[in-house]
Amino acid sequence: MAAGAAVMGGFAAPTCCAGAPKRMLFGACRGPKDVPLLKKTGFDFWEWNAASAFMPDELDESKWAKRRDEILAAPLPLRSSNGFLPGKFRLTGPNADFAPALDYAERVCRRADKVNVVTIVFGSGGARNVPGDFTAKKREDQPKTEDGTAQMTEFCRQLAARIADCKVAVVIEPLRPNESNIVNFVWQGLQMVEDVGSPRIQQLADIFHMMMGREDPESIVKAGDRLKHCHIATKGKRAYPGANDTEAFLPYFAALKRIGYTGGVSCECSWGDKADFEKNLATALATLKDLEARA
Repeated sequence: MAAGAAVMGGFAAPTCCAGAPKRMLFGACRGPKDVPLLKKTGFDFWEWNAASAFMPDELDESKWAKRRDEILAAPLPLRSSNGFLPGKFRLTGPNADFAPALDYAERVCRRADKVNVVTIVFGSGGARNVPGDFTAKKREDQPKTEDGTAQMTEFCRQLAARIADCKVAVVIEPLRPNESNIVNFVWQGLQMVEDVGSPRIQQLADIFHMMMGREDPESIVKAGDRLKHCHIATKGKRAYPGANDTEAFLPYFAALKRIGYTGGVSCECSWGDKADFEKNLATALATLKDLEARA
């Protein structure tokens, strides 16, 4: 076995996720069928939807075990997972109900630990969005977005207590306003992270959402070591890095360099024509490496 490798489920895991790398790690949000191609291209990891990866609606642990073994046998480590909570759960508003969401979320986190996932992305706009029409004049009985933020914070606090013995970190993903009416900026997520005060609840920076919301890269610097994962896509069309306007990413990579960031950067994006997928993967990875080198 190569020096620095770690045994996970009977195979040698890449050193990138077993030790403390001195560079950023680059991955892509893709399903298992594309993982061999990601490895061939030179990516470090993959990121997959939590419902598919961890089967949290399946209570039979023996059925989940088959999926666990498939993930561990993949040619790259599943380092991160997105799509944390489906919209069937209600975390905010007058009908918020934490109990079923907490059971589901805890099962996701515990199963993620079994396959050495490092971060679970808490975007989940459908579950967290505060109900009501916020463009109209508020009635007194309508929930307020600040109340919803307090509810989401309390959910995170209760989840952190339930998964205190886990290793995985749930990272708060700020979403642009047309996707979520709370937690639109990294600084807002950081306030939530600070209020919860647990290593199990940390921060994500999505460079696409930051650019769309005109959030200054300085927010990354302020996040510091609480920043545990990043997403990236081009502004506007949300395409793969290198598709257009590459220079717009540079200030964000400079901010990541300033905090010594060595976590994951996942391409969460469209990939163009299917026939060009392999070529575009290579372009994206080359672009990310170039940005890191120039930052």
